[in-house]
Amino acid sequence: MYKPKKILVPSDFSEFSNNAIQKAADIAEEYGAQIILLHVISSDIQQCADQYCLSADLMRQFEEESIRVSKENMEKAAGSITSSRGIDVVFDIKKGIPSDVILAEQKKNDVDLIVIASHGRTGVEKLLMGSVAEKVVRGADCPVMVIKKGS
Repeated sequence: MYKPKKILVPSDFSEFSNNAIQKAADIAEEYGAQIILLHVISSDIQQCADQYCLSADLMRQFEEESIRVSKENMEKAAGSITSSRGIDVVFDIKKGIPSDVILAEQKKNDVDLIVIASHGRTGVEKLLMGSVAEKVVRGADCPVMVIKKGS
């Protein structure tokens, strides 16, 4: 029988991601698995748009604030799981292309299950924005559980 020991849960702090965290916590509690919470700060932030540019200093401040807020949110999510369920939770914040970072973390940490939220985008919105969950499903070396809206 399949018993995951390390569960990677990418989070963008949305309601969808919170549902994925709770599902991963249920699985971790049942099998005594560790949860690795991961937030990826996208490297796609543009410094310039048309003729208007943000200074390098302002971009650095924005990135530092993003990291600070992300750490607070990750600590809150990890704390809620560890205090109420006694699950071993670690978290990390990385910068990059979300699907690439998630797949790299899966390999680096020898993760045997990824639990990821899907925002349920369809049509043109999906074509324009892509789907991180879909890219992770296609590229992962382990099972991936996709949590859809309302799951």
